[in-house]
Amino acid sequence: MEIIDTHCDALLKLQSDYRESYRSQERVLDFKNGGDLNASAEKLRRGGVKVQFFAIFIPPMLPDSEKWQHALEQVDCFYNEVLAEEGFVHVRNFGEIDRLEEGEIGAVLALEGADAVGNDLMKLRTLFRLGVLSVGLTWNDGNLAADGVGEHRGTGLSKFGFDVVECCNRHNVLVDVSHLNPEGVDDVIRSAERVIATHSNAREIFDHRRNLHDAQIKALINKGGMVNIVFNPPFIEEGTPGIEALFPHIDRIIQLGGERAIGLGSDFDGIASYVEGLEDAGKYQNLVEALVEKYGEDFAERITHLNFMERYVKKDLS
Repeated sequence: MEIIDTHCDALLKLQSDYRESYRSQERVLDFKNGGDLNASAEKLRRGGVKVQFFAIFIPPMLPDSEKWQHALEQVDCFYNEVLAEEGFVHVRNFGEIDRLEEGEIGAVLALEGADAVGNDLMKLRTLFRLGVLSVGLTWNDGNLAADGVGEHRGTGLSKFGFDVVECCNRHNVLVDVSHLNPEGVDDVIRSAERVIATHSNAREIFDHRRNLHDAQIKALINKGGMVNIVFNPPFIEEGTPGIEALFPHIDRIIQLGGERAIGLGSDFDGIASYVEGLEDAGKYQNLVEALVEKYGEDFAERITHLNFMERYVKKDLS
């Protein structure tokens, strides 16, 4: 069964390895075969992934003067390593997903946090020209666009943040509410034309700040967006979860009317621990089997790819 995965951090790992290789004169990570890479080409193929989002993520401790350079280096990794792999196709609008041929994997470029653009919309538009199709305004900290879930000011989007959303609207780019604080989520849902939570779970099931409350999930659904289940154990339950621990989160979103608005956003290569049986993208079919057993094949197809196709791809084809 085909998979659309709306979040991984492989680009950060590839870029970090590229920088380290200047000192060691040897690359450790290889996108083709992976090694420690959870979402390598080989693992994505083995797991049946049809479309993978690759996030540009800028570590918050970097000086502001270096963030744009780091973003460009990750874009270069996307072009020079991911797209150089045979069968990987750059998706520049979601309608192109419908035209992927058998054996091809669509690669989507995303931005996780607007830190890299500072207060410069020209930089954001440059990223759009390079192929970015999804923008998260912030990570857990606050920046010039918005406050994340780790910020304590209690504000949402800034004026510049609303300008970013408007720019996304003009370019048919998704606005991602994962990592935003509650006020920011509300602001995005009111102002963005295309919304998504690329990697978040249900907070009423497990009370972690990165998960979404019922009202937020309902608002996303009503706006035509999606909630994509994340595999990071601290967002799922205490301890080391198995695949079945994802089911209460899925059930909650279904109860809130989200049967056709739920998908998958693994966060591979951005997490330090794993769901048992879902340690990398190559294990995706373990999840598929569990979903079919629990919910049946029709819903398994919905959560793995059909919901995304209906919510976003058909809009770009129309």
